[in-house]
Amino acid sequence: MSSTFSGLVIAVDGTSGSGKSSTSRGVADRLGLRYLDTGAMYRAMTWWMLAHAVDVHDASAVAARVGEPVIVSGTDPLAPSIMLDGDDVSEEIRSDVVNAHVSPVATVPAVRARLIALQRAVIEDALDGAGIVVEGRDIGTAVWPDADLKLYVTADPAARAARRALEEGGTDADAVRASLETRDHIDSTRGGLAVPDGAVHVDTTPYSLDEVIDQIVALAERVSERARA
Repeated sequence: MSSTFSGLVIAVDGTSGSGKSSTSRGVADRLGLRYLDTGAMYRAMTWWMLAHAVDVHDASAVAARVGEPVIVSGTDPLAPSIMLDGDDVSEEIRSDVVNAHVSPVATVPAVRARLIALQRAVIEDALDGAGIVVEGRDIGTAVWPDADLKLYVTADPAARAARRALEEGGTDADAVRASLETRDHIDSTRGGLAVPDGAVHVDTTPYSLDEVIDQIVALAERVSERARA
């Protein structure tokens, strides 16, 4: 199957808690594609800033050091990793402290410019090989507008909060919902969270993970068939 989808770029944008990451990994695995979690890169940058005592609410201070951290994303959908200065920080970047501070870091133009450049380099590397599923909040709008298939994944706010609370080990769903809505507002304001032109809207609320993956695989198959026609 991987030869059929070689060089395919699938851009997956959408809201937090909509199943975007699990769906993207599942689709990449099913189609034999690489996988890139761009959100992990922003989290790694945030973790580095916090670890180096940079005031993340001071955009100038963040911008002044944005070129220092060495961030390398693993692209195996079954074992995604994020390396920061040679160390795997996959667990650290999911901490509460990073959750609380990633938005102000992500709004800094210098951060976005550097990470988008890194993301494009990963995508370009996949064009002549396996192809790639890239997920985030601005993939189809800013990172790779020419993606072969663009998706915008959402879910009902209550469902999103319940899923994220379950992922976090039983966190209060109401508090999680408020946090998700705040993050969505911040990202929408900075232009990161938007529906890309030509994107297929996928509402995951009534479906299981496997059902959503099936839907997207079918879309990818149609895109690939049109490209070969």
